[in-house]
Amino acid sequence: MATDTGENAEKSWLDLELEDDFDEELEQEIDDSRLPAELREMLHNRTKSTVPRDVYFRDLMRMQAELVKLQDWVVYKGLKVVVLFEGRDSAGKGGVIKRITQRINPRSCRVVALPAPSDREKTQWYFQRYVPHLPAAGEIVLFDRSWYNRAGVERVMGFANEGQVEQFFSDVPAFERMLARSGIILIKYWFSITDEEQQFRFLMRIHDPIKQWKLSPMDLQSRVRWEQYTKAKEEMFARTNIPEAPWFIVEGNDKKRARLNCIAHLLDQIEYSEVPHDPVSLPERVFNPEYERATLPPELYVSDRYHD
Repeated sequence: MATDTGENAEKSWLDLELEDDFDEELEQEIDDSRLPAELREMLHNRTKSTVPRDVYFRDLMRMQAELVKLQDWVVYKGLKVVVLFEGRDSAGKGGVIKRITQRINPRSCRVVALPAPSDREKTQWYFQRYVPHLPAAGEIVLFDRSWYNRAGVERVMGFANEGQVEQFFSDVPAFERMLARSGIILIKYWFSITDEEQQFRFLMRIHDPIKQWKLSPMDLQSRVRWEQYTKAKEEMFARTNIPEAPWFIVEGNDKKRARLNCIAHLLDQIEYSEVPHDPVSLPERVFNPEYERATLPPELYVSDRYHD
Protein backbone atom coordinates (compact mmCIF):
# COMPACT_ATOMS: atom_id res chain seq x y z
CA MET A 1 0.00 0.00 0.00
CA ALA A 2 1.32 3.42 -0.91
CA THR A 3 2.07 5.76 1.97
CA ASP A 4 1.75 9.51 2.01
CA THR A 5 5.05 11.32 2.07
CA GLY A 6 6.06 14.92 2.38
CA GLU A 7 4.12 17.76 3.96
CA ASN A 8 0.69 16.04 4.07
CA ALA A 9 2.11 13.12 6.04
CA GLU A 10 2.76 15.45 8.96
CA LYS A 11 -0.70 17.00 8.93
CA SER A 12 -3.69 15.67 10.79
CA TRP A 13 -7.09 15.39 9.14
CA LEU A 14 -8.16 18.40 11.19
CA ASP A 15 -5.31 20.50 9.82
CA LEU A 16 -6.26 19.55 6.28
CA GLU A 17 -9.92 20.37 6.88
CA LEU A 18 -8.93 23.70 8.38
CA GLU A 19 -6.88 24.49 5.29
CA ASP A 20 -9.97 23.98 3.14
CA ASP A 21 -11.99 26.32 5.34
CA PHE A 22 -9.18 28.88 5.39
CA ASP A 23 -9.24 28.76 1.59
CA GLU A 24 -12.97 29.55 1.65
CA GLU A 25 -12.31 32.49 3.94
CA LEU A 26 -9.52 33.65 1.63
CA GLU A 27 -11.94 33.57 -1.30
CA GLN A 28 -14.16 35.96 0.64
CA GLU A 29 -11.21 38.29 1.22
CA ILE A 30 -10.44 38.20 -2.49
CA ASP A 31 -14.07 39.09 -3.16
CA ASP A 32 -13.69 42.07 -0.86
CA SER A 33 -10.64 43.25 -2.79
CA ARG A 34 -12.76 43.71 -5.93
CA LEU A 35 -14.85 46.41 -4.27
CA PRO A 36 -14.69 50.08 -5.24
CA ALA A 37 -12.21 52.20 -3.29
CA GLU A 38 -14.85 53.88 -1.12
CA LEU A 39 -16.21 50.53 0.05
CA ARG A 40 -12.74 49.17 0.69
CA GLU A 41 -12.21 52.14 2.98
CA MET A 42 -15.47 51.35 4.80
CA LEU A 43 -14.30 47.75 5.09
CA HIS A 44 -10.97 48.86 6.50
CA ASN A 45 -12.60 51.11 9.12
CA ARG A 46 -15.24 48.55 10.05
CA THR A 47 -14.94 46.76 13.39
CA LYS A 48 -13.18 43.45 12.82
CA SER A 49 -14.32 40.16 14.31
CA THR A 50 -13.16 39.64 17.87
CA VAL A 51 -12.86 35.88 17.27
CA PRO A 52 -9.37 34.82 16.12
CA ARG A 53 -9.47 32.86 12.89
CA ASP A 54 -7.87 29.73 14.34
CA VAL A 55 -10.33 29.75 17.27
CA TYR A 56 -13.26 30.31 14.91
CA PHE A 57 -12.45 27.40 12.60
CA ARG A 58 -11.49 24.95 15.33
CA ASP A 59 -14.61 25.68 17.40
CA LEU A 60 -16.78 25.62 14.30
CA MET A 61 -15.51 22.19 13.29
CA ARG A 62 -15.81 20.89 16.86
CA MET A 63 -19.44 22.01 17.00
CA GLN A 64 -20.14 20.66 13.53
CA ALA A 65 -18.98 17.28 14.81
CA GLU A 66 -21.46 17.70 17.68
CA LEU A 67 -24.19 18.54 15.17
CA VAL A 68 -23.52 15.18 13.52
CA LYS A 69 -23.99 13.49 16.91
CA LEU A 70 -27.15 15.51 17.50
CA GLN A 71 -28.55 14.49 14.13
CA ASP A 72 -27.76 10.83 14.86
CA TRP A 73 -29.65 11.19 18.14
CA VAL A 74 -32.65 12.80 16.42
CA VAL A 75 -32.80 9.90 13.96
CA TYR A 76 -32.20 7.28 16.67
CA LYS A 77 -34.92 8.63 18.97
CA GLY A 78 -37.35 9.62 16.21
CA LEU A 79 -37.39 13.26 17.29
CA LYS A 80 -38.93 16.02 15.19
CA VAL A 81 -37.06 19.33 15.18
CA VAL A 82 -37.97 22.66 13.57
CA VAL A 83 -35.63 25.65 13.71
CA LEU A 84 -36.83 29.05 12.47
CA PHE A 85 -34.33 31.66 11.29
CA GLU A 86 -35.74 35.16 11.15
CA GLY A 87 -34.22 38.62 11.15
CA ARG A 88 -33.51 41.65 9.07
CA ASP A 89 -32.27 41.23 5.52
CA SER A 90 -28.51 40.53 5.39
CA ALA A 91 -28.41 39.73 9.12
CA GLY A 92 -26.53 36.46 8.53
CA LYS A 93 -29.25 33.80 8.64
CA GLY A 94 -28.03 32.09 5.51
CA GLY A 95 -24.43 31.95 6.70
CA VAL A 96 -25.42 30.19 9.92
CA ILE A 97 -27.70 27.75 8.09
CA LYS A 98 -24.84 26.92 5.71
CA ARG A 99 -22.50 26.13 8.62
CA ILE A 100 -25.13 24.01 10.37
CA THR A 101 -25.81 21.88 7.30
CA GLN A 102 -22.23 21.79 6.00
CA ARG A 103 -21.27 18.39 7.43
CA ILE A 104 -24.52 16.68 8.41
CA ASN A 105 -26.61 14.20 6.43
CA PRO A 106 -28.97 16.02 4.02
CA ARG A 107 -31.31 13.02 3.95
CA SER A 108 -32.66 13.81 7.41
CA CYS A 109 -32.02 17.55 7.54
CA ARG A 110 -33.40 19.97 4.99
CA VAL A 111 -33.65 23.72 4.51
CA VAL A 112 -37.00 25.28 3.59
CA ALA A 113 -36.95 28.70 1.93
CA LEU A 114 -40.36 29.27 0.39
CA PRO A 115 -40.93 31.81 -2.39
CA ALA A 116 -43.71 34.40 -2.34
CA PRO A 117 -47.13 32.71 -2.15
CA SER A 118 -48.97 31.96 -5.37
CA ASP A 119 -52.45 33.34 -6.04
CA ARG A 120 -53.90 30.00 -4.94
CA GLU A 121 -51.85 29.92 -1.75
CA LYS A 122 -53.02 33.41 -0.87
CA THR A 123 -56.55 32.02 -0.54
CA GLN A 124 -55.50 29.16 1.80
CA TRP A 125 -55.36 29.05 5.55
CA TYR A 126 -52.23 31.07 6.24
CA PHE A 127 -50.21 28.25 7.82
CA GLN A 128 -51.26 25.72 5.20
CA ARG A 129 -48.28 26.06 2.89
CA TYR A 130 -45.84 25.62 5.77
CA VAL A 131 -47.43 22.48 7.22
CA PRO A 132 -46.28 20.07 4.42
CA HIS A 133 -42.67 20.98 5.21
CA LEU A 134 -42.87 20.04 8.90
CA PRO A 135 -40.68 17.09 9.92
CA ALA A 136 -41.54 13.45 10.31
CA ALA A 137 -39.84 11.39 13.02
CA GLY A 138 -36.06 11.56 12.77
CA GLU A 139 -35.96 14.78 10.76
CA ILE A 140 -34.63 18.32 11.27
CA VAL A 141 -36.14 21.16 9.25
CA LEU A 142 -34.50 24.59 9.09
CA PHE A 143 -36.82 27.38 7.91
CA ASP A 144 -34.96 30.23 6.23
CA ARG A 145 -37.81 32.62 7.01
CA SER A 146 -41.11 31.17 8.08
CA TRP A 147 -44.72 31.93 8.89
CA TYR A 148 -43.41 35.05 10.65
CA ASN A 149 -43.30 36.71 7.25
CA ARG A 150 -46.82 37.87 8.09
CA ALA A 151 -45.61 39.73 11.17
CA GLY A 152 -42.71 41.30 9.26
CA VAL A 153 -42.37 41.86 5.54
CA GLU A 154 -46.04 41.22 4.68
CA ARG A 155 -47.19 43.68 7.30
CA VAL A 156 -44.62 46.40 6.63
CA MET A 157 -44.89 46.18 2.84
CA GLY A 158 -48.71 46.13 2.88
CA PHE A 159 -49.11 42.57 1.53
CA ALA A 160 -51.30 41.78 4.54
CA ASN A 161 -53.90 44.12 6.02
CA GLU A 162 -54.23 44.82 9.72
CA GLY A 163 -57.08 42.35 10.06
CA GLN A 164 -54.93 39.55 8.65
CA VAL A 165 -52.02 40.54 10.87
CA GLU A 166 -54.25 40.57 13.94
CA GLN A 167 -55.61 37.15 12.98
CA PHE A 168 -52.04 35.88 12.67
CA PHE A 169 -51.12 37.12 16.14
CA SER A 170 -54.23 35.46 17.51
CA ASP A 171 -53.52 32.16 15.77
CA VAL A 172 -49.76 31.70 15.96
CA PRO A 173 -49.46 30.92 19.70
CA ALA A 174 -52.14 28.25 19.36
CA PHE A 175 -50.49 26.90 16.20
CA GLU A 176 -47.10 26.63 17.87
CA ARG A 177 -48.56 25.06 21.02
CA MET A 178 -50.23 22.51 18.75
CA LEU A 179 -46.86 21.74 17.17
CA ALA A 180 -45.34 21.30 20.62
CA ARG A 181 -48.16 18.94 21.69
CA SER A 182 -47.54 16.89 18.56
CA GLY A 183 -43.96 16.31 19.70
CA ILE A 184 -42.21 18.89 17.52
CA ILE A 185 -39.28 20.70 19.12
CA LEU A 186 -39.61 24.29 17.88
CA ILE A 187 -36.66 26.68 18.21
CA LYS A 188 -36.93 30.29 17.00
CA TYR A 189 -33.96 32.57 16.26
CA TRP A 190 -33.98 36.27 15.42
CA PHE A 191 -30.76 37.67 13.91
CA SER A 192 -30.20 41.29 14.87
CA ILE A 193 -27.85 43.78 13.22
CA THR A 194 -27.44 47.53 13.42
CA ASP A 195 -28.59 50.03 10.84
CA GLU A 196 -24.98 50.81 9.90
CA GLU A 197 -24.02 47.18 9.45
CA GLN A 198 -27.00 46.48 7.21
CA GLN A 199 -26.14 49.52 5.10
CA PHE A 200 -22.60 48.22 4.65
CA ARG A 201 -23.74 44.71 3.70
CA PHE A 202 -26.26 46.05 1.21
CA LEU A 203 -23.58 48.24 -0.41
CA MET A 204 -21.33 45.17 -0.63
CA ARG A 205 -24.07 43.33 -2.50
CA ILE A 206 -24.80 46.25 -4.81
CA HIS A 207 -21.17 46.57 -5.89
CA ASP A 208 -20.33 42.87 -6.10
CA PRO A 209 -21.82 41.13 -9.19
CA ILE A 210 -21.43 37.73 -7.50
CA LYS A 211 -23.64 38.82 -4.60
CA GLN A 212 -26.21 40.96 -6.38
CA TRP A 213 -28.63 38.03 -6.60
CA LYS A 214 -28.97 38.28 -2.81
CA LEU A 215 -30.43 41.78 -3.09
CA SER A 216 -34.13 42.03 -3.96
CA PRO A 217 -36.43 45.05 -4.31
CA MET A 218 -37.90 44.05 -0.94
CA ASP A 219 -34.45 44.30 0.61
CA LEU A 220 -34.03 47.83 -0.71
CA GLN A 221 -37.40 48.83 0.66
CA SER A 222 -36.43 47.42 4.06
CA ARG A 223 -33.79 50.15 4.26
CA VAL A 224 -36.43 52.82 3.68
CA ARG A 225 -38.75 51.28 6.28
CA TRP A 226 -36.19 50.45 8.95
CA GLU A 227 -38.21 51.96 11.78
CA GLN A 228 -41.43 50.25 10.66
CA TYR A 229 -39.63 46.91 10.71
CA THR A 230 -38.34 47.71 14.19
CA LYS A 231 -41.84 48.40 15.50
CA ALA A 232 -43.18 45.26 13.81
CA LYS A 233 -40.39 43.18 15.35
CA GLU A 234 -41.06 44.54 18.83
CA GLU A 235 -44.77 43.70 18.63
CA MET A 236 -43.95 40.26 17.24
CA PHE A 237 -41.73 39.50 20.24
CA ALA A 238 -44.35 40.81 22.67
CA ARG A 239 -47.15 38.68 21.24
CA THR A 240 -45.43 35.46 20.13
CA ASN A 241 -42.76 34.82 22.77
CA ILE A 242 -44.47 31.87 24.46
CA PRO A 243 -43.00 29.32 26.92
CA GLU A 244 -43.52 26.47 24.45
CA ALA A 245 -41.55 28.33 21.75
CA PRO A 246 -39.58 31.32 23.03
CA TRP A 247 -37.56 33.67 20.84
CA PHE A 248 -33.77 33.71 21.00
CA ILE A 249 -31.96 36.80 19.69
CA VAL A 250 -28.57 36.39 18.01
CA GLU A 251 -26.41 39.50 17.79
CA GLY A 252 -25.27 39.40 14.17
CA ASN A 253 -22.89 42.31 13.54
CA ASP A 254 -19.90 39.98 13.96
CA LYS A 255 -20.66 37.10 11.60
CA LYS A 256 -18.19 34.68 13.14
CA ARG A 257 -19.39 35.26 16.68
CA ALA A 258 -23.00 34.97 15.52
CA ARG A 259 -22.37 31.61 13.86
CA LEU A 260 -20.55 30.15 16.83
CA ASN A 261 -23.03 31.54 19.37
CA CYS A 262 -26.06 30.29 17.47
CA ILE A 263 -24.71 26.79 16.85
CA ALA A 264 -23.55 26.45 20.46
CA HIS A 265 -26.99 27.56 21.66
CA LEU A 266 -28.77 25.16 19.30
CA LEU A 267 -26.71 22.25 20.62
CA ASP A 268 -27.80 23.18 24.15
CA GLN A 269 -31.52 23.07 23.30
CA ILE A 270 -31.75 19.32 22.81
CA GLU A 271 -30.32 16.83 25.28
CA TYR A 272 -28.51 14.20 23.27
CA SER A 273 -25.95 11.44 23.63
CA GLU A 274 -23.69 9.67 21.21
CA VAL A 275 -25.55 6.89 19.45
CA PRO A 276 -23.88 3.46 19.58
CA HIS A 277 -22.84 2.28 16.13
CA ASP A 278 -21.71 -1.14 15.01
CA PRO A 279 -18.03 -1.12 14.03
CA VAL A 280 -17.53 -0.59 10.31
CA SER A 281 -14.90 -2.52 8.40
CA LEU A 282 -14.08 -2.20 4.75
CA PRO A 283 -14.64 -5.51 2.93
CA GLU A 284 -12.01 -6.84 0.61
CA ARG A 285 -12.59 -6.11 -3.04
CA VAL A 286 -13.47 -9.11 -5.19
CA PHE A 287 -11.04 -9.47 -8.07
CA ASN A 288 -11.98 -11.36 -11.21
CA PRO A 289 -8.78 -12.30 -13.06
CA GLU A 290 -10.71 -12.68 -16.32
CA TYR A 291 -12.17 -9.15 -16.20
CA GLU A 292 -10.57 -6.56 -18.43
CA ARG A 293 -11.47 -2.94 -17.94
CA ALA A 294 -12.93 -1.39 -21.07
CA THR A 295 -11.18 1.52 -22.74
CA LEU A 296 -13.60 4.43 -22.84
CA PRO A 297 -13.61 7.07 -25.58
CA PRO A 298 -11.54 10.12 -24.61
CA GLU A 299 -14.42 12.50 -25.35
CA LEU A 300 -16.23 11.16 -22.27
CA TYR A 301 -13.62 12.64 -19.97
CA VAL A 302 -13.58 16.17 -18.60
CA SER A 303 -10.42 17.82 -19.87
CA ASP A 304 -7.64 18.06 -17.31
CA ARG A 305 -6.78 21.76 -17.43
CA TYR A 306 -4.75 21.72 -14.24
CA HIS A 307 -2.32 18.90 -14.92
CA ASP A 308 1.29 19.22 -13.84
